[in-house]
Amino acid sequence: MVFNSRSNMWWNPVLLINWVLVLGQFLNVDAVPISIDKTKIKEPDIKTEAAPASVDTGLHYDRYLREVIDFLEKDQHFREKLHNTDMEDIKQGKLAKELDFVSHHVRTNLDELKRQEVNRLRTLIKARHDKEGGNDIAVDHQALLKQFEYLNHMNPHTFEVDDLDRLIKSATNDLENFDKERHEEFKRYKMMKDHDRREHLMTLDEEQRKQEEEHYEELRKKHADHPKVNHPGSENQLKEVWEETDGLDPEDFDPKTFFNLHDTNGDGFFDEQELESLFTKELEKIYDPTNEEDDMVEMEEERLRMREHVMNEVDSNRDRLVSLDEFLTATNKKEFLEPDSWETLEQNQAYTDEEMREFEEHLARQEQDLHEKAADLQKQRDELERQQEQLNAQKMELQQAVDHMEQLKAQKLQPPPEVHVEGNAIPEIHDQEALLIQEQQHGAPVHQDTSQDHNQLRQDLPPGHQESPQGENHLP
Repeated sequence: MVFNSRSNMWWNPVLLINWVLVLGQFLNVDAVPISIDKTKIKEPDIKTEAAPASVDTGLHYDRYLREVIDFLEKDQHFREKLHNTDMEDIKQGKLAKELDFVSHHVRTNLDELKRQEVNRLRTLIKARHDKEGGNDIAVDHQALLKQFEYLNHMNPHTFEVDDLDRLIKSATNDLENFDKERHEEFKRYKMMKDHDRREHLMTLDEEQRKQEEEHYEELRKKHADHPKVNHPGSENQLKEVWEETDGLDPEDFDPKTFFNLHDTNGDGFFDEQELESLFTKELEKIYDPTNEEDDMVEMEEERLRMREHVMNEVDSNRDRLVSLDEFLTATNKKEFLEPDSWETLEQNQAYTDEEMREFEEHLARQEQDLHEKAADLQKQRDELERQQEQLNAQKMELQQAVDHMEQLKAQKLQPPPEVHVEGNAIPEIHDQEALLIQEQQHGAPVHQDTSQDHNQLRQDLPPGHQESPQGENHLP
């Protein structure tokens, strides 16, 4: 989970889950009483009001949840039961049992949705398995599917009562833990922010550190110097919205009119998003995105703290929605008229010293692990470079041997030099390579001492033979 800007709206998941609570309120249709024999009447065309824009829950099964909702909305019997089922019955699985009575067409579509979802999960499991280098190891999909508790993986083909029960309980549980997880995430954010500041101070000399500390203290005081923040959900806070946002006279403040003005989707409830929008004026007193001292992540956490506080005070049935009756009841309480002062984030320490110590120890262990991994990678890199150098040397030697063989081959294919012989003169051969060629052609060694051979030849000549000055021999 990551803290993002409000535009991402990951932190407002309940709009998609409210179908298990107030889906019947969204449907502009006269329900047929269950006691009437439906086979004898013509079922009217279902017309629904435009539903509010869906908000991604952030759940990994968000799309599957949406599609199941869409099909269940189309069954009139299920809508009727939903309208008459309270939250406790829903949590206990009584609503899920009504799945047996929905139309065959809806059940067929739900079956197909489940098959697609199981295939999607198997694909994800296989992709992760391949990424981790387990291509040669068989994947036990059934064992791995156990981690996905929102569906019955033992029956991958049909959508049954148990699947709907699992889906409702998983979504409800995940959303109930949302604020708890958000608190932990913000705590880690604050500890990391302070840890980074301390690390930065350690890199400075004494004078720079002193200046940085003074600047930090100046920003902290500047941020804390803001107008009084009204208690969220109090009369003063709502009257301020009535006057500055709605442009109405605070003397004419009417809780019911106020509720209708800010029930933006007209469903008769304040959902979490609608509640959070009521606190914008209070947040503007504390945070300004143009100020260096104001952290916008902290602003969003402040907004969520306000919403969580109002929900805890007003949402009596814990369905994560505020009905008109709940809202009017809250406006008659003493806390509405005489609230306690609201403590903002800067007045509350997000973490304890012990938590900070454990957090920094965890960071130190992570850093050590990273250093060890980096050292191992460097060793592997050095070894690879050494092996590459050896390969390059071997390659060079091989290339030299190939070049030498090519030279020898070229010498063998080169024709012998042309020798001009006049008459019966025996040419003098001065080139060593020519001698070798003659030796190869005649099969006998050719002596290099040509002067002795020439004298011997002269002795063997018959009497009366004369040798010309140019070395030519003439017979008489």
